Amino acid sequence: RICVITLAEAHPLLQSGKTIKSINYQISANCSRLQNKVSGKSKRGAQFLTELAPLCRISSSDGEEYTIYSCIRGRLIEVNENILSNPALLQQKPSTEGYIAVVLPKFEESKSITQGLLTQKEYEEVLLKRRNSSS
Repeated sequence: RICVITLAEAHPLLQSGKTIKSINYQISANCSRLQNKVSGKSKRGAQFLTELAPLCRISSSDGEEYTIYSCIRGRLIEVNENILSNPALLQQKPSTEGYIAVVLPKFEESKSITQGLLTQKEYEEVLLKRRNSSS
């Protein structure tokens, strides 16, 4: 019931051959996702995230900046510090070693959250409709 946050296949950083310059988990002056300290079975100390909570900001070499949001309510279990020293992992292995964070939804909410997610086939259909409507 954990959720691994990654970049979607259709994200501009993965589509247009951009180079990632930096990744920053510092969300505001007082909030850094790197300060997240989780302990014990009940995951004490984990930062609580809403669906609209920013996880990180990714800057590309062309000056664009992308804010990546949690999209899921739950506790932030871990952020991937490996992408800080090797940002190319986000593009080379986005669904494995290039993940952004791990979020644990509340047990009561986990079923409704997973039911609201798209299957791979549904996601591909949404992308196809989006491409057709923009051309």
